[in-house]
Amino acid sequence: MPSATISRTRPRSPGHEVENSEVARLFRELADVLEVEGANPFRIRAYRSAARTIESLPEPVATTAATGRDALTAIPGIGDDLAGKIEEIVRSGRLAALAAAARAAPAGAVDLMRIPGIGPKRARTLCESLHVRSLAGLERAARAGRVRELRGFGARTERKILDELAARGAEEQRIPRAVAAQYAEPLLAHMRALDGLTRAELAGSYRRCRETVGDLDILVSCERGAAATAHFLAYPEVVRVLSHGPTRASVQLRSGLRADLRVLPDASFGAGMHYFTGSKAHNIAVRRLGQERGLKINEYGIYRGTRRIGGRNEGDVFAAVGLPVIPPELREDRGEIQAAAAGTLPHLVRLADIHGDLQMHTTDSDGRDSLEAMAEAAQALGYEYIAITDHTPAVRIAGGMDRAGFRRQMRRIERLNGRLRGLTVLAGAEVDIHADGTLDLDDATLAALDVVVVAVHSRLDLAPDAQTRRLLRALAHPSVDIFAHPSGRLIGRRRAASFDHDAVFRAAAEHGVVVEVDAQPERLDLDDVACRAAIAHGVTLAIDSDAHAAAELRFMRWGVDQARRGWVERRHVANARPLAELRALLHGARR
Repeated sequence: MPSATISRTRPRSPGHEVENSEVARLFRELADVLEVEGANPFRIRAYRSAARTIESLPEPVATTAATGRDALTAIPGIGDDLAGKIEEIVRSGRLAALAAAARAAPAGAVDLMRIPGIGPKRARTLCESLHVRSLAGLERAARAGRVRELRGFGARTERKILDELAARGAEEQRIPRAVAAQYAEPLLAHMRALDGLTRAELAGSYRRCRETVGDLDILVSCERGAAATAHFLAYPEVVRVLSHGPTRASVQLRSGLRADLRVLPDASFGAGMHYFTGSKAHNIAVRRLGQERGLKINEYGIYRGTRRIGGRNEGDVFAAVGLPVIPPELREDRGEIQAAAAGTLPHLVRLADIHGDLQMHTTDSDGRDSLEAMAEAAQALGYEYIAITDHTPAVRIAGGMDRAGFRRQMRRIERLNGRLRGLTVLAGAEVDIHADGTLDLDDATLAALDVVVVAVHSRLDLAPDAQTRRLLRALAHPSVDIFAHPSGRLIGRRRAASFDHDAVFRAAAEHGVVVEVDAQPERLDLDDVACRAAIAHGVTLAIDSDAHAAAELRFMRWGVDQARRGWVERRHVANARPLAELRALLHGARR
């Protein structure tokens, strides 16, 4: 039988550490292939869980592996078998089990499973019945009307497949910014290690904190441009040189990301940072303001005629057109220039403003660390409070708890609070919203909890009117505090649910329900546009890590960045308030 399509892993450079994201990717691919084969679901879940654990580790797993097998097995959820596979990947950059499993699976099946609605059984059927081997082949088959002819598919499924394929579009070659960071930040550190370098910074969509990144832009200021370029090309992760010269170079990294270097004189560095940060629409608007003042603004500086009058610092560009510095996250030509001119730019929320985290999971449902471990990690971050929000029974794959389970956990939290100093643990739950808008936990237990988070985990494909009615009914429940990851999207993997955002945000404001910005890198939900719409309706937001392990509490960084893109200020954020003020927002205080 032909083998499944899997990504190719290049051998490691001698002495260079494998990134956590690369180990996680190989484990996820192995889980995908095993799912196609119909392997033991517990085995599949173990690989997916391991991938998530490794991705969230604060230090490189390669460094841990170098200290010995015992250090790896000390990581929660990593047994001897998984530890051995991690050692293999760190050592060789390959995973023999993945190659062997792929040979037994239908070619292209894993790629087909990237499309929402196509699980392992449907992927196998498409491969074996229609001889589809790629997403392009799937699109051809669907456009020809061949998919609808298969048993269990039909015209509606065929249409949804075509819609999903169209939606992938330009985002297909982009990766989550949190993943890009694992490649961008070491590359930046490599450049900053060069003697004679004055400045080095990341620009582009990465600096603007877009949720996905297509390539990396690095700007440096150095007296010896050729030396900077040579140092860039010598980075161990470079696998292909696309172009190079004395002041610029483009390469492909082992991860597949493209990285572009620009070497600028120090007198031009600020103008270059503005130009290469973008966005294109923002830059055009700023250049137009400059032209109105008789100025020319480009990546080399600010010019009046042929004389350069500024550009050493980024602030020079904005000052030249009569504006204060606009934060990079806002530079999308969505009203930021008008706000800057009017003196109404938002004072964007910062990571330092966050007092606590209101969604996280423990080993009582699908988390990988205990209640006590999550509290200890939160204390280390200096939080004033956290909410433990394990799943309810409807989310079976997450091992959701029933009424008795939450009652037991509440008692444990009460005892833990008696021992803690400086941190308050709130008893909560992430409660599933049923298709009819009812909640997956009894009213008495909901009322007894400190924090009730509600979310949709199934039937995201309901028609927009039905989805809106579902959400409005849930938000009207008197015990609901937070509406979590509202769209239910998974970036690049699952499209957002369709509903009337204005109606839902109005209801949230009316009922005093906080709406979440989920900081999980694969969610970042709300997106930036929806964040701005929510606060325009008077909604209070919460930025939560949705952590499933202690290390994932640090995902808060990505949620704050997303909120900043949505023009969110500290005053808009529930968990940027002290505990006493937060309690005034919760259902107990409202009643």
